[in-house]
Amino acid sequence: MSGHPKRVMIISFDAVGREDLPFLQTLPHFRAFLKDAALCPHVDSVYPSITYPAHTSVMTGRMPKNHGVVNNTKLQPARERADWIFQRKYIRSTALYDEARKKGMKTAALLWPVVGRSGIPYAVPEIMVTRRWQNQIIVNAVNGPIRYQLELNRRFGHLRDGIRQPALDDFIQACALYTVRKYAPDLFFLHLTDVDTNRHLYGVHHEKVTAALRRHDERLGELLEALSETGSMEETAVILLGDHYQKDVDRIAFVNAVFRKEGLLEVKDGRLKSWRAVAKNCDGSCYVYLHEKVRQDAKTGEAVMRLLRELADRRDFGIARIFTAAQAGALGADPSCFAMLEAKDGWYFLDEWETETKTVEEEQRHRMRATHGYLPEGEAYQTFFAASGCGIHPVTVERTVKLWDEGVTLAALLGLDLGNADGAVIGELLE
Repeated sequence: MSGHPKRVMIISFDAVGREDLPFLQTLPHFRAFLKDAALCPHVDSVYPSITYPAHTSVMTGRMPKNHGVVNNTKLQPARERADWIFQRKYIRSTALYDEARKKGMKTAALLWPVVGRSGIPYAVPEIMVTRRWQNQIIVNAVNGPIRYQLELNRRFGHLRDGIRQPALDDFIQACALYTVRKYAPDLFFLHLTDVDTNRHLYGVHHEKVTAALRRHDERLGELLEALSETGSMEETAVILLGDHYQKDVDRIAFVNAVFRKEGLLEVKDGRLKSWRAVAKNCDGSCYVYLHEKVRQDAKTGEAVMRLLRELADRRDFGIARIFTAAQAGALGADPSCFAMLEAKDGWYFLDEWETETKTVEEEQRHRMRATHGYLPEGEAYQTFFAASGCGIHPVTVERTVKLWDEGVTLAALLGLDLGNADGAVIGELLE
């Protein structure tokens, strides 16, 4: 490399994939950016291909099994709504912002997953409130810089409508533009979720998704303008990336309903009382865990595996493949699970135990018409990585790269060291 950029802005467009690139290249700001950018159009996500493990792999250069964030939410089977894994303490390795801080770089992260209590001075952590008595603003305040967040809420809080889109991204976009102009961070992580939300609600190719992609184009243009106003673009690098893609779905499988029927878990008064085996969904995939009291019991393990294989043989149930713990670990997922299940096309998993299967239309609490979490295989499910500016060689990298390769590539661009990471630097795109 001839030199490191003084500023790097990393923008994650949640659930935007390789399949979106032809349309993005018709939009004015994406087209102009991609014209002079390095592009990796074949990026495999992590397994399970969901948001928190994916973003942590970008931040650490590691597979989920090695950075520790193996799901969006904790394994808390007795809770109606499990807590999200949003705090820095759950990451078992160093991260880009840790290493940047050591070099004296000023960092910012808006709605980026798993940065709660990370010490980033300009941060709005992505936090899903799961307790009835919690208040979103207060929970965010105690997990990030209080004065900064209060300042943003005072100025732009009127734009927000809970987590509804496009209001949420409109709020975060206003915060990002303000932060660039007032605080000029050296390293900025921005996570935008408009497309992800609309794909969940309406399906992969719905017109509302097209509208969300157009909004992203407008946001990109505004961000590039703010950067050009506040510093030399010759000393700036801008990164655009996706974390995963989505697939359309119309059926839901409830493994815990089968476990309950077989006596592997017990429910009383609508609450889980005890369990020997439990399913923990990742949307398009699903972990199966054994309780620590029976984890070493060969008979229980054999019975659970036999039951899972019977379910996989059923045409009316949504299991396509079963991975052992060792196989799951080899794919980068949690090796402490008992097994991991991959959904059939058109299916996803949920954790409730009332009924074995539902159509999407029958589901009320977690209805989705498209989702992610599936094994990252096949071009149609890939995402993308693009970079432009200082330190970047504009080239198209046709080989397949992994999300954790992006982490170590960003570290190399910044002159940072992530230590014993899993990724390999995408050397073609670095000057």
